[in-house]
Amino acid sequence: MVLALKDKWIWDSWYVRDGATWHAFFLQADRALGEPELRHWNVSQGHAVSEDLVNWDHLGTCFAPAAGPAWDDYTTWTGSVVRGEDRLWHLFYTGSCHAEDGLYQRIGHAVSEDLHHWRRLGEGPCLDLTGPDAHRYEADHARGFWHDRAMRDPWVMRDPAGRGWLMYFTARAAGVAEPNGGGAIGLATSPDLQEWTLRPPVFVGGFGQLEVPQVFEVDGRWYCLFCTAAEHFSKDQAETMPGGPVTGTHYLIADDPRGPWRIAPGPFLDGSLPCRRYAARIVRTDAGMRIMGFADRPDGGEFVGHILDPEPVTIDGEGYLRVASGARHPA
Repeated sequence: MVLALKDKWIWDSWYVRDGATWHAFFLQADRALGEPELRHWNVSQGHAVSEDLVNWDHLGTCFAPAAGPAWDDYTTWTGSVVRGEDRLWHLFYTGSCHAEDGLYQRIGHAVSEDLHHWRRLGEGPCLDLTGPDAHRYEADHARGFWHDRAMRDPWVMRDPAGRGWLMYFTARAAGVAEPNGGGAIGLATSPDLQEWTLRPPVFVGGFGQLEVPQVFEVDGRWYCLFCTAAEHFSKDQAETMPGGPVTGTHYLIADDPRGPWRIAPGPFLDGSLPCRRYAARIVRTDAGMRIMGFADRPDGGEFVGHILDPEPVTIDGEGYLRVASGARHPA
């Protein structure tokens, strides 16, 4: 009962629960493109609902690139959804434009009353790599060194230390000699979900990119989920990771959401070669934690492009995450 569409590939996803109903948002592209890699540049966001994270009703496309010349007229990639104190739903998403060949990523903001019909706020992004702390990031595209100017996959949550909000995102740090050593988790703060201030990265290193971050707390310990590919391990990380580099989802751990963060020791959380599941999220259900992500190329063949059924995640006695792979359990 995977989350799938016959005529579209589905990949990165994010989830929010409203009462008894789970809402899944995901990137989608027409299979008629033929070549799966073209999906990134022909993307929209889909929406489905479920009571158990297994059986889904598809509601269709809910968000897409801007129609005319705009900062997000090329792609509207991965994001997250939260409910504000105004009782509106707030979508934060990744955008890029044709004018820059999609090479510069920024963060946008849209709102909704029903989780399906979204309207953009303002004419530009809500966050860019600008301001006093921008020099800590690769704020310009390092052509020939990395393939894009990374600023994507925003994860927004309430600040547990106050009334405001925190935003984590995929980024790269400036001044790191090894391309695969410069991956970063960026940070921004806001008092009201409207005005955002760029802060220094909360983590740098280990990988060339740490995609699709998700930050959450369990029993006083903080976890930052991320995904990466085997070819993006730094030299040191490749040598120290038990079993060597794989592609999939791992995590950072900390005692505070602002860090310091460190790469969780031991085996990679949810990875393999070829990759079975990528861009995973952990959802908190009444029955416990579940991991969900898209099927990549599990047999090394063609790209699959659907969301796998949820699988249980536990925390061992030392506070480390474990995935019960192959076990299917509804919420």
